Amino acid sequence: MNRKAASASQSTGMVATINRLPWGALLALAMAGFICILTETLPAGLLPQISAELGVSEAFAGQLVTLYALGSTLAAIPLITATRGWRRRPLLLLCLLVFLVFNTLTSLSSNYILTLVARFFAGVAGGVVWGITAGYARRMVHESLKGRALAVAMIGAPLGLLLGVPLGTFVGGIVGWRLVFGILSLLALPLILWVLKAVPDFPGQAAEKRLSLVKVFMMPGVRSVLFVVLLWVLAHNVLYTYIAPFLAQAGLSDRVDLILLVFGMASFIGIWGIGMLIDRWLRGLTLASLAGFAVVSVLLGIGSDQPVVIYLSVALWGLTFGGAGTLLQTAIAETAGENADVAQSMLVTGWNLAIGCGSIVGGILLGTLGIGNFPWILLLLLILALVVTARAKEHGFVPRSNREMKSK
Repeated sequence: MNRKAASASQSTGMVATINRLPWGALLALAMAGFICILTETLPAGLLPQISAELGVSEAFAGQLVTLYALGSTLAAIPLITATRGWRRRPLLLLCLLVFLVFNTLTSLSSNYILTLVARFFAGVAGGVVWGITAGYARRMVHESLKGRALAVAMIGAPLGLLLGVPLGTFVGGIVGWRLVFGILSLLALPLILWVLKAVPDFPGQAAEKRLSLVKVFMMPGVRSVLFVVLLWVLAHNVLYTYIAPFLAQAGLSDRVDLILLVFGMASFIGIWGIGMLIDRWLRGLTLASLAGFAVVSVLLGIGSDQPVVIYLSVALWGLTFGGAGTLLQTAIAETAGENADVAQSMLVTGWNLAIGCGSIVGGILLGTLGIGNFPWILLLLLILALVVTARAKEHGFVPRSNREMKSK
């Protein structure tokens, strides 16, 4: 009887572990993402101060954002590929140490070129963090909780955009931009201790299981997911980058901050909803999110001069895009399996490429077709993304467990 009781107790404990998220570890990953986003975007709100102190124009000061993005884009694929045999926690700690060093250097530097170099290497660390976060979070939990775990680990990104950047800009106006970067640098110290205490370590990928970059890219479903990443994120950033001139059509030029707040709050709701349902409805949620964004495009196309339509559309836009990162990272992780980190590095590169192209494509469209035609361009991109997602029935947007069951 004692043996049976012990066995039953052990089984109960295993079930409890399976059904429980490791909140401390996942929130540590979320905090790492929060620092990544703040490090990347803070200069945008502090350009006048930075340009004055470094003795450059605001346009040149804006390249602090560009160099960070360039570092992330160029480093993600080669560094993730090169370090996939490393243990995960030491790699994460190294990235946090790089943030500590180069954010400190940014806060102290009075030389523009040196500051750009610091920003580039901070971006390199950011590219690696984003490349390993999804796989790291998913390895911490049972199969049934992988999507939910990723949603928790990704919450730092929207939180950084919604709260961190406005707060950093406000504080910078009081104490100066250098102290803001100093504070950001210091945030890495308690996070390093947090990671050491709460985040489990995992081995890197065994050498015999590592596929080449080309073979990972050619895996069934990977290219479908990456193509959807490019289309979806491009559509989002074309509108998001040029939201101010678009809102001017409805006389909402002085409400850009409020409308972006509506978008941010709706995004939080969206990522929460995706996190709750993604482990069962990956494909359906992806299709629904893309379709919802397509509806937003139509509403904005026919009601761009109506404030009520604008507010409702922006709320729906936030709901449908908030969980995009979680959906796409889950899709590519499920598709790539043991090679998820390399596939994630491709996703990070594609995501950053789409962000950069969003501003370029949007600028070209603004000067040619005009701001009023933006929604219809978005609609075309989203229809293409929907078609690719709908056709990826066997690979790309289907959980690996479902594919394995079909194969049996």
